[in-house]
Amino acid sequence: MQNVTILVDVQNIYYTTRHSFGRSFDYNAFWREITADRNVVKAIAYAIDRGDEKQRQFQNILRAIGFEVKLKPFIQRSDGSAKGDWDVGITIDALEYGTHSDVLVLASGDGDFDLLAKTLTEKHHTRVEVYGVEALTAQSLIQTATHFTPIDNNLLLK
Repeated sequence: MQNVTILVDVQNIYYTTRHSFGRSFDYNAFWREITADRNVVKAIAYAIDRGDEKQRQFQNILRAIGFEVKLKPFIQRSDGSAKGDWDVGITIDALEYGTHSDVLVLASGDGDFDLLAKTLTEKHHTRVEVYGVEALTAQSLIQTATHFTPIDNNLLLK
């Protein structure tokens, strides 16, 4: 049985599935697919905390599925822009847990993770499986991943 670490960039998945399909990602279907015949070492969903009730309910659903939920506060800058980026946190956890796993599943289309995927596969011999919306996933990440699975109707809520 393979050991798997699962890391989800919640903001990236939310916005890319909404933009491309007008629908939400089905975390239950995703969990069933990636954990079949695998031992979960760690599963983390990285999100931004805006403090609203609907978001808290969603975070509780993620916890009930099996994810640890890591939150960063939503930061509104004085110029109107917003900040809420988990790239460094995801990378640190990927290197910590992914090096002790046979497989690292990363749900994100962010091209910043291509170097991470390359490091895990080449230096640590960890298989990196990336899930993302194909049209909005960086080609460098798709090419660097051991396997890329495009998010489609099977992984979207009806």
